[in-house]
Amino acid sequence: MTTLTLKDGTEFFYKDWGAGQPIVFSHGWPLDGDAWDAQMLFLGQHGYRVIAHDRRGHGRSGQTWEGNDMDTYADDLAQLFEALDLKDAIMIGHSTGGGEVARYIGRHGTARVAKAVLIGAVPPIMLKTDANPEGLPMEVFDGIRAGFTADRSQFFKDLAVPFFGFNRDGVKTSQGAIDSFWSIGMLGSVKAEFDCIKAFSETDFTEDLKKIDVPTLILHGDDDQIVPIVASGYKSHELVKGSTLHVVKGGAHGMCNVQPEEINEILLGFIKG
Repeated sequence: MTTLTLKDGTEFFYKDWGAGQPIVFSHGWPLDGDAWDAQMLFLGQHGYRVIAHDRRGHGRSGQTWEGNDMDTYADDLAQLFEALDLKDAIMIGHSTGGGEVARYIGRHGTARVAKAVLIGAVPPIMLKTDANPEGLPMEVFDGIRAGFTADRSQFFKDLAVPFFGFNRDGVKTSQGAIDSFWSIGMLGSVKAEFDCIKAFSETDFTEDLKKIDVPTLILHGDDDQIVPIVASGYKSHELVKGSTLHVVKGGAHGMCNVQPEEINEILLGFIKG
C-alpha cells in the first residue's frame, strides 16, 4: 500500500500510476479512490499520470474521529500535492470530491493546477437556504442520517439504485455496481461517513468557486437524483468565470461508473483541448 503520513499522523492512502501530466481524482461519498478505476485506466493508457486518494475516514486511509470536514479534506489533499511535488495538475472531483476540489483551490490557489473538472459536484451548496431556494431541505439530509444510522449496510444497498439511475425505465441494472458501492461504503469509518453528510450538504463553496481561475469543466447529468443539476451544476457554471458546462442527457449521479466510455471521451477532450 502507498500511504502518506499526514501532519496529524493520519495514514493517507493513494494510488499513483503512469507518467506524464498528473491528473488528481477526488471521490464522492461514501466511496474511495477505486471509484475512479475506469477513468484512471483510460487516461493512464492515454499518457497521463493518474492519482487517486482515499479521503480520510474512507477506504484504506486512517479513520480519525475529528477532521471530517471540507477544510481538513482540502488541506490533506494539499499535503499530497506537496509530497508528490505535483505541478500543472488537472483536478477532477465527483460529488463530495467536487467540493474538495473547490475548497482546495479556495484555500491553496491554483499554482499547482492547470485545469479543473467538477462532475455531479455538490457546490455551490446542497442545502436549501434563503439564499439558495433551489437546494434540498434539511429534512432530506436528516433522513440520510437516520437511514445511515439505523442500518448503514442496507442504506448503502438502497442508495446505490438511484445513485446509478437503476430505478429508471429501460436502464439495465448492474448488481456488480451495487455490490461494489456497498463494499466500498462499508469499508469506511462510520463516524467519518456520518460527519461527511454535514460536510457535503452544508458547506458553502460559493467563494471557493469564484476563486477558480483555470479552465474548468462542469459536467453534470440532467437526471442526477442525488445532486440535482438545478441547484449545483447550473449555479457552479455561473460562479466559475469562463467555465464550460456539459450536460449529459439522462446522466445519473454515478455516470462515471455506468457509462464510462462517454464520460472518458468527454474528459479526454477537455484535458487535451
